[in-house]
Amino acid sequence: MESTEFGRTLRRWRDRVTPEAVGLPAGGRRRAVGLRREELAALTGISADYLTRLEQGRATSPSAQVVESLSRALRLPDAERELFYRLAGHAAPGRDLVPSRISPSVQRLLDRFSNTPVAVYDAAMTLVVANPPFEALMGVSAGAPGIERNAVWRNLVGPGTRAVMTAEEKADFEESLVAQLRLTAARYPADRSLRRMVRELTAQSERFAELWQSADYDVRREPGRHKIVEHPAVGRIALDCDTLVVAGDDLRIMIYTAEPGSDDAERLALAIVLGTQALVE
Repeated sequence: MESTEFGRTLRRWRDRVTPEAVGLPAGGRRRAVGLRREELAALTGISADYLTRLEQGRATSPSAQVVESLSRALRLPDAERELFYRLAGHAAPGRDLVPSRISPSVQRLLDRFSNTPVAVYDAAMTLVVANPPFEALMGVSAGAPGIERNAVWRNLVGPGTRAVMTAEEKADFEESLVAQLRLTAARYPADRSLRRMVRELTAQSERFAELWQSADYDVRREPGRHKIVEHPAVGRIALDCDTLVVAGDDLRIMIYTAEPGSDDAERLALAIVLGTQALVE
């Protein structure tokens, strides 16, 4: 059965990944060089019990999101990722869909920023992966379900953002988000998930529906790189937000930093400590 083969493959590939390869300490005596289930669970946001059931063939229908999370955590190259999808009963995302693939090279880059708030968004502004410092700073988790990870939904329908904006800045930011989403929809017309998300946003937000029909916003305008974040525990933090675009994979890497030695750097460090402690409690 494919589910049994999926489980055997998952176990085999878990065993070959060392903790050091994914930025984890080896820690003490180990019976095997590979990842423990608890370690892989922490990397993917999947429970260790569910991983056990997958490996034993007792869970037979992992979602595409679960397969992608496992592929990313196991650092699978493209050919093995495609095999993993097939064994789970899914077709690997093709070029006509909004890509959410984190390549091994991008993952290595993210590992280098383990103490800096970093998040990766796809072309539809859906959060693909966020490290613990980012989650601590912004209060947004890549483990959130479905549309709740999307920046357009969060800002026009959901709870918003911790970034402090004037009314004019907020309106400009919303226009930018919707304009970028409209461009993405034009690039990936066959992506049914994207079309469904646009329908949901249109039904839930009059503001979105209005902006979606507008063609006035100049997408070449650069968004502000300087941000003020209102953190619930430490107050306002002035930060620089730089966005790196991975053109081949159509991803956006957002990196938040503060001026070294400044009060903002101290507040950022405190926010990260407090937030990451809360995440592990």
